[in-house]
Amino acid sequence: MRGGGEMMMSSSSSSSSRSRSVTETVNGSHNFTIRGYSLAKGIGVGKHIASENFTVGGYQWAIYFYPDGKNPEDNSTYVSVFIALASEGTDVRALFELTLLDQTGSAKHKVHSHFDRALESGPYTLKYRGSMWGYKRFFRRNMLESSVFLKDDCLKINCTVGVVVSAVDCSRLHSIHVPESDIGAHFGMLLENKECSDVTFNVSGEKFHAHKLVLAARSPVFETEFFNGMDEDDQEIVVTDMEPNVFKALLHYIYRDTLVEDEDFLAMSSSCMPSLSDTFAAKLLAAAEKYGLPRLRLMCESVLCRDISVDSVANILALADSYHASDLKSVCLKFAAENLVAVMRSDGFEYLKENCPLLQSEILKTVAGCEEEFSGGGKSRSVWAQFSDGGDTNDRSVRQQTWENGGERSRSLWVQLSDGGNASVRSPRQEG
Repeated sequence: MRGGGEMMMSSSSSSSSRSRSVTETVNGSHNFTIRGYSLAKGIGVGKHIASENFTVGGYQWAIYFYPDGKNPEDNSTYVSVFIALASEGTDVRALFELTLLDQTGSAKHKVHSHFDRALESGPYTLKYRGSMWGYKRFFRRNMLESSVFLKDDCLKINCTVGVVVSAVDCSRLHSIHVPESDIGAHFGMLLENKECSDVTFNVSGEKFHAHKLVLAARSPVFETEFFNGMDEDDQEIVVTDMEPNVFKALLHYIYRDTLVEDEDFLAMSSSCMPSLSDTFAAKLLAAAEKYGLPRLRLMCESVLCRDISVDSVANILALADSYHASDLKSVCLKFAAENLVAVMRSDGFEYLKENCPLLQSEILKTVAGCEEEFSGGGKSRSVWAQFSDGGDTNDRSVRQQTWENGGERSRSLWVQLSDGGNASVRSPRQEG
């Protein structure tokens, strides 16, 4: 170049980035108890008893137990156990573990597992809904019936599913751990230490010290009581409709946002169902309703929901209706509809008939809804099928008919059941 000029070459700035692909399993387990094993025998080869659906890795799964085996060629020599994909999915890759539990306490379980060992062809792939993995010859039946796995005519099976997921992970390369909130612990200490407390509750002679601002912030009922209807000089409130341990649990929730760890509360059982309203969970549910605490109410509903059974569902339904526990009520209605024949023979159902007649209509409406779901391919069993096959969900010969005349069939069914005439009830295909 003329003039002795220079040409400057500037290098462009460089940048770098990185990422990594992480493939791992999302694991979950389900315990399936089979009571009345001897009564399940003889249902037929290829027919199964199904567990409730459970969710792992965003998919629903179910355990299928075949008392007479799945393979006709085995002539009921073996019992079969399978894990089935119970929701929509395509090419779902997963690891499985089936464990038949030793009920003597010796922990000598029978385990078939994909976990903790190298798989030559990788995880098992389920192509579509209804695909299964398991064993046609899971256990020789005559050996099972004399083994430590069968106790009091009961078998216990644990199933673990590990759904394989892959993701590009950048965040884990550089991350800062943030601990869980401990605000509940701090407020809990405030309650325990009674520091700066400005109100006292007298519950059957037992005194509880608390803080108006905390209670008012959590409960609209307390807010109204403290700031609209209570004299400032009145520092003691007498509570006459609640037991001390229930009120203590109420304060525990208000300050800590958790349930008390109380054996009487958590150890619900069907043995207490005749006096359900006397259970700790029911009393705390009533307290949640009284003081306008919807989250506490849901927590109590969740505890009560665990104990729903054929014998208890009617009583729990009545309780849920009394305290506006809509989620618990919905679960009870669906359970009662799906198990209508057995539920209507329970003592609790007699209580419903005498004291809560409006709930009868709601059960019938739910029955009709379950019938529509069944005819549309849903999981719910036909009520007519419950009569026709005696509880065998695999009897495909029972075909659902559409309920006609806007519920006339429902009312007919109710009358037949109320008369206690199980033998006289006919399925729709038997009606002329």
